[in-house]
Amino acid sequence: MRKSSFFLVLTAANTLLWCCLIFLHPSFSSETSKAKIAEEKTLVRKLGITDLCLFTEARYTRHLSQVDLHSAFQDHPMSLEHFPSGSLVLPPDQLWHF
Repeated sequence: MRKSSFFLVLTAANTLLWCCLIFLHPSFSSETSKAKIAEEKTLVRKLGITDLCLFTEARYTRHLSQVDLHSAFQDHPMSLEHFPSGSLVLPPDQLWHF
């Protein structure tokens, strides 16, 4: 067997193994995940956390309900968007209604 054929067989076997492990992993870790989710629910209820942190880049995309309207233009009113997450978030509803 040539070295290249051996390499291709080994690569195919490893790819098949990893694909099987990817699909089997949730069934092995479901109990751990359920316990962790229950613990996080308790923590959220205890601390009173209300908002979901969607992005970690800019302060005006972290907590969308607590944003001020001018924080995206803090450097200059005509400045360009610094962070890619700002282009994924739509403006608030009150800006669409005149």
